[in-house]
Amino acid sequence: MGKERDAVAMRIPKRLFRPMPGRGDAYAPPPYRARGYFRDALGRFLKLISVRAALFVLLLICLFSLLTPILTSRSDTHMDPYYAKLPPRVEALSGAMGIADGAVNRRLGDEALIRLFGIGIGAGEARYSPVISVGESEGRVRRVRLDSYLEVGFVYKDVSAERYLDMRRWEDESGLGLLYPLIADNEYNPLPSDANLWYKVGEDGLPVSTEGGGVSRIAPSPDMPLEDNYLRGEGGEPIYSTPVGSGDSVRVRVLYYNYYLYENGAPPNYLLGTDSQGYDLALRVSGGIGVSLLLALAVSAVNLVIGALVGAVEGYYGGAVDLAIERLTDILSGVPFIVVATLFQIYLSDRVGALPSLLFAFVLTGWLGVANRVRGQFFRYKNAEYVLAARTMGVGNRRIMWRHIFPNTLGTLITATALSIPGVIFTESMLSFLGIVNLGAEGVTSLGTLLSDASGIWVNYPHLMIAPAAVISLFMISFNMIGNGLRDAFDPATKGVV
Repeated sequence: MGKERDAVAMRIPKRLFRPMPGRGDAYAPPPYRARGYFRDALGRFLKLISVRAALFVLLLICLFSLLTPILTSRSDTHMDPYYAKLPPRVEALSGAMGIADGAVNRRLGDEALIRLFGIGIGAGEARYSPVISVGESEGRVRRVRLDSYLEVGFVYKDVSAERYLDMRRWEDESGLGLLYPLIADNEYNPLPSDANLWYKVGEDGLPVSTEGGGVSRIAPSPDMPLEDNYLRGEGGEPIYSTPVGSGDSVRVRVLYYNYYLYENGAPPNYLLGTDSQGYDLALRVSGGIGVSLLLALAVSAVNLVIGALVGAVEGYYGGAVDLAIERLTDILSGVPFIVVATLFQIYLSDRVGALPSLLFAFVLTGWLGVANRVRGQFFRYKNAEYVLAARTMGVGNRRIMWRHIFPNTLGTLITATALSIPGVIFTESMLSFLGIVNLGAEGVTSLGTLLSDASGIWVNYPHLMIAPAAVISLFMISFNMIGNGLRDAFDPATKGVV
C-alpha cells in the first residue's frame, strides 16, 4: 500500500501543495474557493466572443447618444428650414479624408446651371459658388456635383435696425461678405421672391449679357458676363436695406452661408446631415436612441416586477388562485396589442402623453410571458426537498417563495428580459413608422418617427433612412446576441462547452 501511495503522490505536482507552519517539508493543498451559480454563469457569459462584440456595439451606441448633445454646439431644438434634407457635412473630414463634404449629384439644364454659377459671381468670391464640377453635356442636361450648403445662396431677411447695424459691424470685423444689394422689382426680375436672381433676365428667360447690353445665350461658366439688376438710389448707388412696415424693421439680402456663421459662430457642420425639417439628424438620432432605450428598459423592468409577483403567487399557491389568474391571462392574451396601443393613443395620450400611454399599452399584456415562466419554475421547485425541509422548520411562505424558490428563476427571467428589449424597440419603431404613435416633438423624437419622415423621400435623400435604420438593426442584433449568450450561460447543460 505504501508503494502505491507514493506512486500516486509522485503524479501530483508539488505546485498544488504549500508548506504547513511548523511541519517542515510537509505539503497541504491550497484552500479551494467555490464559485457560485451566478458568478460561474457570468464568467461563461463574458467568454463568448459574440457577447463581447454585442456589448461593444451597444457601448458605442450609448456613447454616441450621450456625447453627441455635448459635443454639438447647436441645441436639439435648433431648426434651419434652409438647410433641410441635406447630406452630412464636416469640414475636418472633408478636408482631410474627402468625405462628409455635403456634396450631391444633380442633372441640370443650362438655365439652372447659370443660376448656380451666378451665386458665386454675385457673392464676389468663387469659393461661394456651389458648383464643384460639371460633367459632359448629356443632351439638354449636364451631370453636376454641388455643395448643397452653398446652393441656398442668397435669401431675404427682415431684421431690426439695431441688428442691421450689428451685421454691418460683424462684416467689418470678420472681413466676410454678409449684406448684399437688394434686387429691383422690374421687368427684368421674373421672380421677385428669389434673392438669387440678381442679374437681368430677358423676356425669353435668358440672362442679359453685359457685352453689348442685349439678350444672348450665355454658356454657363464661373466668369459669365451678367448685367446686375440691383435696386439703386438716385445717385446710382446700390441699396442694401429698405424699411418694412411701420416699425423699425428693414429688409436685407444676405449670403446665407455667412449669415449662418454670423448667427451660430461656426460653419454648418452636420455629422449625419439634416432631417426633413432642418433639425440636426445626429441630435435627432441621439434622442431617438435615448427614447427607445428608456422605453425598452422601463417596459422590461415593469413587466419583470409584475410578472414575477403574479407568477410566484399562482405557482406557489396553485388551486383556485392559479385558476383565477390563468383565466385572466387567457383574456388578456387574446387582445391584439396593436388595438390596445391604438386605443391608448386615442383616449389616453392627450392626458398623460404619448410615451406614458405607449408604456401602459406594453405593460397591459407584456407581463404575461414573464408570469408564465415564473409560474412554471415555482411549480417545479415548490415541492423540492430543501423547500419541504424549510417548511418543516417553520419558515414562512413569504421567505420560502423569495429566498428559496425565486432565486432559481432568475436565470430564466434575466434571459427573457434581455430578449424582450429588442422586441419592444422594434414594436415601438413599427408603431411610430405606421403613424399609430407619434413620439416626434420639437426637442425629441423616436427612431421610428425618423424612418416614417424619410419613407417618402429616401430615394432622393438616402441619408435620412440609413442612420435610424442602422441603429435599429444594431439594437436588434446586439440584444438578441446578448439574450442568446445569457440563455447559454444560465443553462447548466452547456457548462464546459461555452
